[in-house]
Amino acid sequence: MGQTSLNRIITEEDFARALAQECRPFFQLANTLRRRADPERARKHLDQMVIEADMVEAFLDDHGARYNRGFHFFRELVASIRGFSQAGFALAHLAYRFDGYRASLALDPGCEEEFRAALAEASAFVGSAVETLLEACREEAVLIGVQWDNNLFPGEGLRAAQVQLSLPRNLGEEALEEDGMQPSEIASKYLEVCSLFNGLGVRTIEDEADREAYLSRVCREEHARVFEATVHNLQSAYDTHFKDTKLELDEPRLAQLRGHASAAFHLLEAVTILAHFVERHEAYQADNTIGGRMNQIVQRSEVRRITLNVLLLWSQRLIEFGRDNAQALLTSFTNVKQLELSLPPDLVVHARPASLIVGIVNHHGTPVELEVGGQTANAGSILEVMIAVGSHPDCRTYLFRGDECPLRDIESLFTAGLGEGGLESLPENLAYLAT
Repeated sequence: MGQTSLNRIITEEDFARALAQECRPFFQLANTLRRRADPERARKHLDQMVIEADMVEAFLDDHGARYNRGFHFFRELVASIRGFSQAGFALAHLAYRFDGYRASLALDPGCEEEFRAALAEASAFVGSAVETLLEACREEAVLIGVQWDNNLFPGEGLRAAQVQLSLPRNLGEEALEEDGMQPSEIASKYLEVCSLFNGLGVRTIEDEADREAYLSRVCREEHARVFEATVHNLQSAYDTHFKDTKLELDEPRLAQLRGHASAAFHLLEAVTILAHFVERHEAYQADNTIGGRMNQIVQRSEVRRITLNVLLLWSQRLIEFGRDNAQALLTSFTNVKQLELSLPPDLVVHARPASLIVGIVNHHGTPVELEVGGQTANAGSILEVMIAVGSHPDCRTYLFRGDECPLRDIESLFTAGLGEGGLESLPENLAYLAT
């Protein structure tokens, strides 16, 4: 007997009927969203819309809709609804949790009011985009013969608010472990994030062409994902080592630092989604196909304005407003000293010893400055160390400034001959360099 194909063609009419059945919860939730519920319920509706749109998009993909002329644009609308709903939920969640993040404590009243207005502007734009996309989706459904369900999403489809019962928060009341991340390390990481965002030169740009040129250079989707991941990694490191510990309770500046990072993170989630939306359709802006039609529904220029002048701008500001706290924590939890070391006559700092110095600094996570022949460098950067050393090959004296912990290990490294006898010859306190 011949083999039976596991793939067969379905007529567009039959698929339209199957799609209408699959889309029922999606259509019902679309009807409910348009009724403009209270903010908390709208937040839950947006969260649910991400789920429903994702299921419909998966159904469309499973049936090859992205390659079908009749259903391709409907699929793009559903995907865009999912994205904007996700951005809307991130912003709604930020508004809901902002006071709890304690980020407002580092903002003066005028600045906080300005931020809340900016957040409201971005939320209103994203919400309007969701509504417009849903209406376009309804119209497209009619065109392709998919019957729209006019019922509302059932109330039981959303989880009702419940009182959250919590156990006593007593984990971590013991002292912080010596080998765990220290407050100085999280503060140092935070300051690195500050430097990253300050290096972007984020600013309000009203001219559309100038704004587009700036975002195309600094904040394409690949950049946005790096910004988002960097802040999220900072937040995750904090939660792993400090959340719900006695130190967090005793040191309010720590929790406030997380608040700034968390608030910026939710804005950056929306930045990534909007960057993806633009780049997904930018190749088609000049014609009347997918991108051209999408631009008539959600204007690219307005997406870009909100991306830069609201979301990215306030991400940078919120991070920057936490800088003083981070600097204060770094000062409070580090014992800054100066260490002068001389190279033995038979040793030079080439790539391998330099990498061990950098490894020590990065292991401890606090900044260390190296001075060679009057030139300073970040001892945590292999490039800067090699440039400083290479620029002064005859200099035999190295000056280090930083916390006593990494300086103590750097002194051990020099005493052990910079590891030139092999990593196995290093003292026990430097065993981490061999891993």
